[in-house]
Amino acid sequence: MQVTVQDINPVKKLLCVELPADVVNVEFDNAYKKIKKTAKVKGFRPGKIPQTVLESMFKKNVCDDVKSKLVQDTLFEAVTKADLAVIGEPIINPPELDERGPFKYEVLFEVKPKISDLDFKGLTIQKNIYTPTPEEADEQIKKHQRDLTTHEPITEERPVKEGDIVAIDYEVFKDGKPFEDVPKAEDTKVKIGEGQISPEIDSQLMAANPGDYKEIKVSFPEDHINPSIAGAEIDFHITIKNILKEILPPIDDEFAKKVGKVDTLDELKVKIFSNLQEGYRKRTEHEVNEQIFEALLSQVEFQAPDVMVNYEIEAMLAEAGQAFSQSGLPEDQLQKLKETFADRFRETAVKQVERHLILDKIINQEKVTLSDEELEDGFKQISESNLMNIEDIKKFYDENKDKLELYKHTLLEQRAIKLILDQSTIEEISGEKTDQPEEETNM
Repeated sequence: MQVTVQDINPVKKLLCVELPADVVNVEFDNAYKKIKKTAKVKGFRPGKIPQTVLESMFKKNVCDDVKSKLVQDTLFEAVTKADLAVIGEPIINPPELDERGPFKYEVLFEVKPKISDLDFKGLTIQKNIYTPTPEEADEQIKKHQRDLTTHEPITEERPVKEGDIVAIDYEVFKDGKPFEDVPKAEDTKVKIGEGQISPEIDSQLMAANPGDYKEIKVSFPEDHINPSIAGAEIDFHITIKNILKEILPPIDDEFAKKVGKVDTLDELKVKIFSNLQEGYRKRTEHEVNEQIFEALLSQVEFQAPDVMVNYEIEAMLAEAGQAFSQSGLPEDQLQKLKETFADRFRETAVKQVERHLILDKIINQEKVTLSDEELEDGFKQISESNLMNIEDIKKFYDENKDKLELYKHTLLEQRAIKLILDQSTIEEISGEKTDQPEEETNM
């Protein structure tokens, strides 16, 4: 067997495998011997059929079976002989095999990039320390209050004005026909002036009255998030039902029970403050990690394999899956929406892969390992943060070995980051807040 490797790019390889005629001929002989034992051909006794007759009747099937078996039996050996660490599923396109003799096939696959040793010692890291304020906690409470807002029709008779919340029914048409890609909607709440559907719609609804019917033509931009209407001219047939007023719930102990599953407003404030602290801690951790990656990535150049990038994109799409499923779009439009988001996620996915590869290099370079005690501590952290029984967590990972390996690697990455930080100079300063972190809570 002869094996050669062609470099398509630094991480994509074309493996060329050539098998000698004697190996191929043995497989052909074995295949026909197997058929000869069971084949039934008129005029011949079982096991006595001449091979020329078998070849005339079964050649196509035999050739396909031999081709498949040759690839299956030799691919692993060829990859091993080429000394390549394949990632992802290889693309195999063997040519048709219609006669005895040498057989060649090619396999396209990707490998992890080769990264030279990294100098991670002595980095200077700026660590921003953020401290939440009572005012931030109050703003979070007001946000939860807005989330619990209810609406009632106003009692006065007047036209729509900017800032109003309007309940509308609408149906969408394109080229004079109902546009099924955008479903009909009833009792949709639109805040005039925010352009939730389109600024043109808000403008046309201004000064209208409840009960009015409007036909509004909207031209959507080419880069609209919904690919089914991107660049399209759509007609909205809208009925204005009501002008609504917001009813904010009082901020009291009953409000606290609904929001934070606590008994009193004071307990809710403590919980929110703690959540803000955890959010800021994670922001600091993210900023520190970004400085590490920026410093290490500046030392090397490598290409992120497509298979790893696509895996990250799939994970992001899965995370956004619930929002997609609740969009109400038909399946074909839902697929287009996912493709649009996949393109938008790509840059982030590439950066994520680069970070994983950098940490993987540190893990191997420094021979970072994970002890049983550290794995146990990891299970305890999952248990505490998710309020789950630790035995249930262990059982889950015991039944899902692939997920266990992923979790172990996550812990190894954390150890690699800690190793870098332990040998870096950390300068703590008061962080400048540009916005509040997301609350670390399930409230």
